[in-house]
Amino acid sequence: MLTQDQMDKALQLGKSVIAQEEKALEVLRQSLGKDFSQALDCIFVCKGRLVISGMGKSGHVGKKIAATMSSTGTPSFFLHPAEASHGDLGALTKNDVLLAISNSGESKELFDVLEYAARHAIKIIAITKNRESFLGSQADICLTLPNEQEACPIGCAPTSSTTMTLALGDALAMALLDLRGFSAEDFHDFHPGGKLGSQLKRVKDLMHTGDELPLIDKQAKMNSAVIEMSKKGLGCIAIVDKTTDNRLILLGIIADGDLRRHMSPDLLEKSVQDVMSKSPTTIDTEALASKAVGIMNKKSITSLPVMDNEGYLVGLIHMHDCLRVGIE
Repeated sequence: MLTQDQMDKALQLGKSVIAQEEKALEVLRQSLGKDFSQALDCIFVCKGRLVISGMGKSGHVGKKIAATMSSTGTPSFFLHPAEASHGDLGALTKNDVLLAISNSGESKELFDVLEYAARHAIKIIAITKNRESFLGSQADICLTLPNEQEACPIGCAPTSSTTMTLALGDALAMALLDLRGFSAEDFHDFHPGGKLGSQLKRVKDLMHTGDELPLIDKQAKMNSAVIEMSKKGLGCIAIVDKTTDNRLILLGIIADGDLRRHMSPDLLEKSVQDVMSKSPTTIDTEALASKAVGIMNKKSITSLPVMDNEGYLVGLIHMHDCLRVGIE
């Protein structure tokens, strides 16, 4: 078990590591300029994929950058330089851009990849600390990392350098995301699973439609409305009129709260138009389901009519539908 002195020393070292990496990131931020803009332009106009390669820790960071790029609208994959030298170079095409990462710029495993890219006139973007290195000299665009000391207490383990590389990759990815006009809806298309996928589901993915909808004609009485509400089990009913082609015009909605407000001995004999809430809050089919939850929480209601882009009723979304898939 660690002594108190050992724990105190380790805590201070942990803080100093983070402080050193913060310092390195600030120097990196200040250094971004023309090369960063040129790299963005090169990737943005690329007709193929952004192929990322690096060895060791640079390779691990490169895999993360490739994954971030792919999930935010820039087709990308990681090419292991050692595997590339044994047959995988065919994955790199003339329409691609190569992003090669090496802290020193002298990783021998990258040489075959760089030579192949140069021979086939494939654009090369480098991330390295040494612009005069083999990688830096072969690149069309060189993103030079500041020569900040590693946060490792013995000065050996890649720490500050990998953090700067990762941040630089994120900066490129987010700038490209913005340039492409990539939206939350686009992001959902690439992340349909898990908690994130649930948070980005659209109203149209969860809404009730067709025979599931609790509907009643504007001429109906409340006794029929209550039966329909109970049958469909969504806690409300939409009062509608129909167009000649059977599209639904929403006139109002009756929810449990409306029943309580109009409770009287003759409630069941009243017209639905006397009880309904007119001009109810609605939501569009393409809206995120999380937005629907926000509206329902704010209005203290449990369901929302869903409208198409022409203003016709096409569905109904209930709070339980959102909670069931993990949207809170």
